Amino acid sequence: MIRALVFDFDGLIFDTETALINAFEIVHRRAGKTFSRQLALEAVGRVSLHFDQWAAFGTDADRPALERELKETNRELLAKQTVLPGIAHYLEQARAGGLKIGLASNSDHDHVEGHLTRLGLLDRFDYLRCIEDVPAGKPEPDLYQAVIDKFRLKGSEAIAFEDSEHGALAAKRAGLWCVAVPGPSSVHHDFSHADLILPSLADCALHDLLEKFAR
Repeated sequence: MIRALVFDFDGLIFDTETALINAFEIVHRRAGKTFSRQLALEAVGRVSLHFDQWAAFGTDADRPALERELKETNRELLAKQTVLPGIAHYLEQARAGGLKIGLASNSDHDHVEGHLTRLGLLDRFDYLRCIEDVPAGKPEPDLYQAVIDKFRLKGSEAIAFEDSEHGALAAKRAGLWCVAVPGPSSVHHDFSHADLILPSLADCALHDLLEKFAR
C-alpha cells in the first residue's frame, strides 16, 4: 500500500532549470558571447558535473557583476512562471487521502524553501531533505532514504516523482517506485529505470497511480 509521495523540486514542481539556462543565454547574448546550451542541459540534475559557465567572457571578466546580472535576469524569468501542471492537485489529493508528503532535492534549503514559500506550497510538505542534509546527493539514494526513514516506511510504500535521470536513479536505489516527468531541460535523459514516464502529472490522476503501485 502506498503511504507517501516524495517530490523532487527543480524541474518537477517548478521549472527553475529552464529559466536559469535561459537567463545564462540572455546574459551571454547581450554581451555578444557564445553560450553552450547543450553543456548546460547536460548539467541538469547532475551535481557532479561542473563547468565554467562564464568561460566565454575570459579570465578578466567581472564575474560578480555577471552573477548579479544573471540573478536579476533569472528572477524576472521565474516571476513569469507558475507551478507545473498537476502538482497542486496531487498535493491536495495526497493530503485529503492521508498520505505523507515529502521532498528530496539536490538544491539547498534556502533555494527550495524560498520558492515554496513564495508559491504558497511550503506547508503542504511534511518533511524536506536537501543537499546539505546528506553525505551525497542524487544519484545516490541518501536523500530519498532520509525521507522514507523519517516516515518510518519501506521504499515500496512510497512513490517518487522526478524529472531527471539521476533523480530517478536515486529514487530506485532507495527502493521507491518512481514516476518520471521529464521537462524541457531533461527530456533527453535516460529514464529506462523509472517505473512510469508521464509527459505531465496532469495526464494521470493520483488515484490511478496509487492503484497501479499498490502491490
